[in-house]
Amino acid sequence: ISLLKMRRHVSVENFRRKLKYFFMSPCQKYRARGRKPWKMMLQILKIAIITFQLVSFGLSNEMMVTFKEGNIVAFKHFFLKNYQDRNKDYALYTKHEVHDHILYIINRVSALKRSILWTNLKKKKKNYNLLQKMFSSKYIYVWLLAVNIYLKVKAINLQTVHYKELPDCYDFAINIKFDNHAHSGKIKITLRSDVQIKVCKDWNVSGSTDLHYQLIVLFDCVVICSCLLSLILCTRSVYKGVLLQFEYITFASIYHNKRVCWSERMEFINGWYILIIISDTLTIAGSVLKICIQSKELTNYDVCSILLGTATMLVWTGVMRYFSFFQKYYILILTLQAALPNVIRFSFCAVMIFLSYCFCGWIVLGPHHENFRSFNTVANCLFSMINGDEIYSTFTKIRDKNDLVWMFSRMYIYTFVPLFTFMILSLFIALFTDTYETIKRYQKHGAPLSELQAFIAECKDPPNSGKYMVDEESSTFWCLCAPCVNCT
Repeated sequence: ISLLKMRRHVSVENFRRKLKYFFMSPCQKYRARGRKPWKMMLQILKIAIITFQLVSFGLSNEMMVTFKEGNIVAFKHFFLKNYQDRNKDYALYTKHEVHDHILYIINRVSALKRSILWTNLKKKKKNYNLLQKMFSSKYIYVWLLAVNIYLKVKAINLQTVHYKELPDCYDFAINIKFDNHAHSGKIKITLRSDVQIKVCKDWNVSGSTDLHYQLIVLFDCVVICSCLLSLILCTRSVYKGVLLQFEYITFASIYHNKRVCWSERMEFINGWYILIIISDTLTIAGSVLKICIQSKELTNYDVCSILLGTATMLVWTGVMRYFSFFQKYYILILTLQAALPNVIRFSFCAVMIFLSYCFCGWIVLGPHHENFRSFNTVANCLFSMINGDEIYSTFTKIRDKNDLVWMFSRMYIYTFVPLFTFMILSLFIALFTDTYETIKRYQKHGAPLSELQAFIAECKDPPNSGKYMVDEESSTFWCLCAPCVNCT
């Protein structure tokens, strides 16, 4: 019996040492078993190559955005008569002006030899003459509600060639709208353009080098391989944590006859590894899509930007895991983790009050103020007011013709700003301040330990003691569980 008790004690100590090794930092694991921190070095490498990949794609994406915005401005100057960039409210007020502007657009379209609309009108000359006759009729715009002119213009982005990239073809679907639904004597003119990026057909760029494209593809493949290796290593670590969790649950049930709570179970699941797994998955998907974009097989710039941008953000955030081994540098994450439950409960109540003001402002002030015309603009305006913006402009833009609405708007703003700026926002800051002070006190005097942490703390063996060199499988207690139970 004494021999079995001694073997049981050795088994418990080995399992405690195994748990302590699992929660060690990479540097401590290196001192304990000489295990090199491959995952940490791989994450540092990933930061460098993924950031470089994002910057490279961002420069290419910037050229695409600049080309689209430049074309839209050019369309406004080309199709809208007497248009100026400073004209925020481009509108007409007489029948003659409307008639003159529509004919001006038709004449400008006729100048574009490759315009699809002009080609169709030339093929159907009868319809074009009828259109001119209608515009010159004396009955035009008596009952006008809106006139929509649709154009389709194709363009090629050639500036990418200077950066040794293949060009993209753009289809601009232009809509010029003369809006008179309000019948207020003011006809607003808007030009909107929907852009579709397509693969150029039968392209042949002279002087282009395949070496530059091959190097870009090779670099993207390196990113994919590194992220795939990181994904495998982190998934393996999460899997080992789950196995160790079940092992600890069984150990606590057999040796201590107790159930392990969910908070202790979740200590075995490293959330940083989950974050890295998500980041690696997004990076692999974004890199594959980037290769397809570089080869001009696809043109989904927006999807690729979301994938790579989110992945880079998570990669940089995941580095905070290694700051967790230095408590002074990790105080921000500790404060956010501790304050999160209270912040969620507090935010739920604050959102209810915020939505009530949004609905009220939308219904009452919407007809009298442009910032309250839709529910979305109301939410944006009120959120800006919380941060100190839009307060003066909101006061001054309220129409003062209706005294009742004017008085209500003052009461509405005078109650909203103090409530959210002085009370709710101050309480929100106080939650983090109190939590921060608690974390600082824990760092000085020690934080309360959970049962799992207290069990591990009983192991006093330092990492360089040499006792952690024992194989993990041989330190388990499964072979001793049944005899010990029978003995007791």
